[in-house]
Amino acid sequence: MTHPLRARSFRLLFLGRTVSAVGDAVVPAALALAVLRATGSTAALALVLACAMLPRLLLLPLGGVLADRLDARRVAIAADLVRCAAQLAVGVELLGDASLATIAVAAAVGGSAGAFALPTAAPLVAATVAAAQRQQANALVGVTANASRLAGPALAGALIWAAGPGWAFLLDAASFAVSALLLAVIRVRHVPLPARSVRTDLVHGWREVRARDWFWTSLIGHGVWNGAAAVLMTLGPAVAVARLGGEGVWVLMLQAGAVGMLAGALLAARIRPRRPVLVANLGLASYAVPLVLLAVAAPAPAVITAYGVALTALGYLNPVWETVVQAQFPPQVLARVTSYDWLVSLGATPLGYALAPVAAHAWGDGAPLLAAAALVLLTCAGTAAVPGVRRVTAAPRGDLVAAAR
Repeated sequence: MTHPLRARSFRLLFLGRTVSAVGDAVVPAALALAVLRATGSTAALALVLACAMLPRLLLLPLGGVLADRLDARRVAIAADLVRCAAQLAVGVELLGDASLATIAVAAAVGGSAGAFALPTAAPLVAATVAAAQRQQANALVGVTANASRLAGPALAGALIWAAGPGWAFLLDAASFAVSALLLAVIRVRHVPLPARSVRTDLVHGWREVRARDWFWTSLIGHGVWNGAAAVLMTLGPAVAVARLGGEGVWVLMLQAGAVGMLAGALLAARIRPRRPVLVANLGLASYAVPLVLLAVAAPAPAVITAYGVALTALGYLNPVWETVVQAQFPPQVLARVTSYDWLVSLGATPLGYALAPVAAHAWGDGAPLLAAAALVLLTCAGTAAVPGVRRVTAAPRGDLVAAAR
């Protein structure tokens, strides 16, 4: 099998995604420190994060329509340039006296642009890589993204220590500029949609989603998983500090998860089960284990190990899922389907953040963690009962690639 990096278009796409991933990896730590330095308020940080998240969720379906209509490559270039400008504005602002208003507005602009960028990922890979190579290509992208997340905090710390948080945002802005430049020289075929209303395009994309039981039932499981992850991220630090041995346990958990994500992506490049969605969803159900262990305050090594294994399953699922979606949906609807995928998958995250502290205040930390574990097990493992989940494969509908080699 020809390696996907031998295809010029994918090689440029991969390089751009890698550079952008490195830039993005340094921002979370820099953003938190920048806001806290400017305001001293965790509420201000929550406001900035909400400014980025809400526009992204609201605009995702429109981003999918535009990517299908106007060409995913062009939409991705525009989104990268907008995010470059937003991060540049924050970086310049942080070189002087930081303003919360500027940071919040830039976060909203960047989040809005992200809503148009996310749906372009699957169509671009499908258009630059032959069908037989897509799982390996998706795994490569996953490996670099997860490796960047693993190294990002250390790189962010070095930049902040040496020059201040503003330079982390300037690095991210430069990464978006490089990504846009590389996308500009890629040539891919675009299948134009017939002229019709945005509402019609949205409805058509939703019908494609509903027509495949393996897809929409899996999305429910993925959405619940993300909601449960929000519960764990909200309550996990307090449990680790108060009952498992201190802050170091929480840091080790996060590092184990990052290593697991990277290992899962590496496994996805080599392991191709006959029933990929079934295997991946059953693996995702393993997230119930660290939730239960945290709820009962199990020994720290057991919690850390379980969390690393569960995130390995997530790292494996992502490339496998993307490959199946690219194979089973027509190219004309791929961006819209991807936008609905992201919308459902991420939609429960704010709910988890909001409900976890309320439930913990009423019933203690254990109750919401156990409830989240039960929901993850029910929805992710429960997909095994769906006929489509058991039948679907990564066999393509046809080779969609038409890229310049």
